[in-house]
Amino acid sequence: MIKEVTDAQEAEARIGRLRLLEALLFASAEPLDEETLAGRVGPEVGLLLEELRAHYAPRGVNLVRTGGGWAFRTAVDLAPELRREEEVSRKLSRAAIETLAIIAYHQPVTRGEIESIRGVATSKGTLDLLMEHGWIRPGKRRETPGRPLTWITTDHFLDHFGLESLRDLPSVDDLRAAGLLDSRPVLLGLGTAGDDGGLAATGEDGDEES
Repeated sequence: MIKEVTDAQEAEARIGRLRLLEALLFASAEPLDEETLAGRVGPEVGLLLEELRAHYAPRGVNLVRTGGGWAFRTAVDLAPELRREEEVSRKLSRAAIETLAIIAYHQPVTRGEIESIRGVATSKGTLDLLMEHGWIRPGKRRETPGRPLTWITTDHFLDHFGLESLRDLPSVDDLRAAGLLDSRPVLLGLGTAGDDGGLAATGEDGDEES
């Protein structure tokens, strides 16, 4: 009898932690990392997250891992049904797109290395624009003469483009198959290690931002 009472209490306590975890994720405007969540619901947060993810998998809202955090997102297959207005945003220049791609695939990378890959100078405005979007941030300084600053992508970059981690970045072949790359080379060295289909810098388009 005592064991039955204890089991019932443990089950009730677990349900309470699961509900608290659900509420925390719903209330947060940004993805929450497991360390933060563990401080509120306890060390079994990993198991609770997986239980919650399985619970929401067939629903209209899914629990997904993005970067180092967890967040609720609309189910991918329902996105077209919810799209009623087209968001009009400023189109990124070729310089900004190339710079973002180089940082994503080569990070941590310095401004000098970005310029070497692109074959043209990179203005500060390009990096500032990508920072304003929240897609890149400064990394550690290189332990080389001048200690140049490196650049890396952010968790917001992963969240915006629907990636769980950098391992989910598409390969060059995937990008080309999707029609997102010209048939002619655009960038040098874009892609994963071992990709011999390097994209050469054309140097046609310099940075447009001032």
